Amino acid sequence: MTAPTPVDSVRLDLWLWAARFFRTRSLAKQAIETGKVEVDGQRAKASRSVRVGDALKVTRGDETFEIEVLGLSDQRGPASVAQTLYVESDASKARRAETLATLRAARAGYQPPEGKPDKRARRLIRALGDIDAL
Repeated sequence: MTAPTPVDSVRLDLWLWAARFFRTRSLAKQAIETGKVEVDGQRAKASRSVRVGDALKVTRGDETFEIEVLGLSDQRGPASVAQTLYVESDASKARRAETLATLRAARAGYQPPEGKPDKRARRLIRALGDIDAL
């Protein structure tokens, strides 16, 4: 067996999968096609080549990552190796922390019920549901 040759570019969907931004390559490809991934400020195709030094903006759910590519890999490895492939900007980290804090604060007022509703409570829930249908 020969040692793998160092590459100077990798497909975008393959790199996103290897860097563990998406669980599968098909999810990475779908995110790219729907415009959730930008390379140097432009929408990209899944087959676009990623090179060291490229700036990526990846939107995954409510999170937006602004990263710079530091390394290339076409194989998915452990998370510790995947984190060495990119560096996230400080502004991006602060924005994600702020968004997470607001989501947690919005969720803090919700108190889930202690148990299942009884017969009377279910009737009231159904009655209130009918009001919304009007």
